[in-house]
Amino acid sequence: MKEEFYNYIQNLQLLITRELEKVDGKSRFSNIKWKREGGGGGVTKIIENGNIFEKGGVNISNVFGELPKTMKDYLNTKYSLFSACGLSLVIHPKSPLIPTIHSNLRYFELYNKSNVVVDQWFGGGVDLTPYYIDNFDINHFHKVCKISCDEHDKNYYNIFKKNCDNYFWNKHREEARGVGGIFFDYLKPNDKSVDELYNFVTTVGNNFLNSYLPIVNKNKNVNYSDKQKKWQEVRRGRYVEFNLLHDKGTQFGIKTNGRIESIFMSLPPTVRWEYNFQPTKNSSESELVGVLKKPKEWI
Repeated sequence: MKEEFYNYIQNLQLLITRELEKVDGKSRFSNIKWKREGGGGGVTKIIENGNIFEKGGVNISNVFGELPKTMKDYLNTKYSLFSACGLSLVIHPKSPLIPTIHSNLRYFELYNKSNVVVDQWFGGGVDLTPYYIDNFDINHFHKVCKISCDEHDKNYYNIFKKNCDNYFWNKHREEARGVGGIFFDYLKPNDKSVDELYNFVTTVGNNFLNSYLPIVNKNKNVNYSDKQKKWQEVRRGRYVEFNLLHDKGTQFGIKTNGRIESIFMSLPPTVRWEYNFQPTKNSSESELVGVLKKPKEWI
């Protein structure tokens, strides 16, 4: 399964970066191969200063070795040997009218001292962080998420949407990072086989471009103001706060001696922290803040 999943995310990385380059029309993704001290490595692909995409990364990794004690305690396991592979992407568009998007697909194995698999699970999801509320765009995104889920289990969307709303929550701000999507973790072969779980996770990956590119193409030629760009940078600050304070993937990468540049590729290129910034009452900016204070049903 590990080999099959890693082959899948290698191909998905190539597909997504190729299609995003076509949309951007200017910048190309880099191709940086790296090795991890302790075992494994990956490929980091970064796009910057494009016509459409200000900064983005579509990264894959395949790492293995021994878990540090902090991670063993976090996973509540007595086993030390692990292997993990995954694809992680974050796209920060130049226009504040196009949402930032994040997705992660991963597979994890734990082994005993004889290198026999004793535990395995999938995790991941996809979520959207707009700077202005566009109901058409957000509804489209959630409908594609639901299609991915319904193909495999009619209960998945409601469960994983709630997981996403709970996970991408800036506790210190009492607001969501964005408008959610789906989030799942520790999907183990219990009531479903590992192959059935693989088929679900790869469906989510296969539908990524369907969920995002229509939104990009709809808004990429719409003019925006300096005021709207400033608002985007203020909201990007909240995105950074979540990734550095709460995101488990960031913490896992740091604690397992991951490649720091690849981990922090999720951070936007420009950002603002203005003291106690408050949007104008009854403005489009305040509408976003109002929506983020309570999870919403988009379908």
